[in-house]
Amino acid sequence: MMRDFDILAQKVLQGGQLTREEGRDVLHCPDTQILRLLSATYRVRSHFCGRRVHLHMLINAKSGLCPEDCHYCSQSRVSTAEIERYPMVTMQRILEKAHEAKKARCRRYCIVISTRGATRREINFVAEVVRKIRQEVGIACCCSMGLIDEEKARILSEAGVEQYNHNLNTSENYYPSICTTHTYQDRLNTLHAARNAGLQLCSGAIFGQGESEEDILDIAEALRELQPQSIPVNFLFAIKGTPFEHIKRTLTPYDCLRILCLIRLYNPQQEVRLSAARESYLRTLQPLALYAANSVFVSGYLTEPGQNYRETWQMIEDMGFEIEEHAEQACVTAV
Repeated sequence: MMRDFDILAQKVLQGGQLTREEGRDVLHCPDTQILRLLSATYRVRSHFCGRRVHLHMLINAKSGLCPEDCHYCSQSRVSTAEIERYPMVTMQRILEKAHEAKKARCRRYCIVISTRGATRREINFVAEVVRKIRQEVGIACCCSMGLIDEEKARILSEAGVEQYNHNLNTSENYYPSICTTHTYQDRLNTLHAARNAGLQLCSGAIFGQGESEEDILDIAEALRELQPQSIPVNFLFAIKGTPFEHIKRTLTPYDCLRILCLIRLYNPQQEVRLSAARESYLRTLQPLALYAANSVFVSGYLTEPGQNYRETWQMIEDMGFEIEEHAEQACVTAV
């Protein structure tokens, strides 16, 4: 018997949590019923987040040169992908990109470096940059600098960094299949250190890496337990030259919508962000994803291009949503 998705939405709105079987029913929603699932999910998204959408832009401030072996990543030591490889860019370049993010009406700007874990020198440099961005640009900042401890996280927090990004990426069970040079627990330790230092958390997953349905449910449950403020929902770029270049794409646009609905129903109050490869996986159904997600990455990813921010503006406007630029909480519980 097909699940009544409105009942699931009502359960979430009343403070309940989906069971694993209910989560499985979301993933098993028939294609012919996808609009019913989206409608039910939107009740939750609308209740907690209204019709607002937050835009985000990143800078790849240090590219390649990473000693890790993350199989999906074009910047890892095992990648032969034809990408730019360069050390830390100048402070001026990071500031220029921050101004671009502000022009694009972004709520948050993310500074990313390719590394196992940032050195103290890199932490101090980025902290200085963030102080300048806050003074000269006036945009919230996120950082993604690999594995860090609480001491380093506190330097970023005191400089005014709002969030620290470190994705769980997949389930704990599947993690050894995507990386062997660090563990799932290493990632959790970094997230806990960042939170203890006063930083908000940005942590999500990459789907389409060969994970099973059980892995998808596991990561949805893990994110619900972690309760990060932001959850990027990425899909795999099978980049030539990476160990995952031959992974066949099995997720359909409807599958991606089902995953987004699952993440929203499991995490009703969080920012759920349309992130890497959203354009190529969702294709013409991408606008429907806004019924689950309330945040979008614009103008490209680390080494791959993405939808221009002006095109994203148009998509949001066409769907009747509004861009929220100022730095308020992404979702606020309605009373």
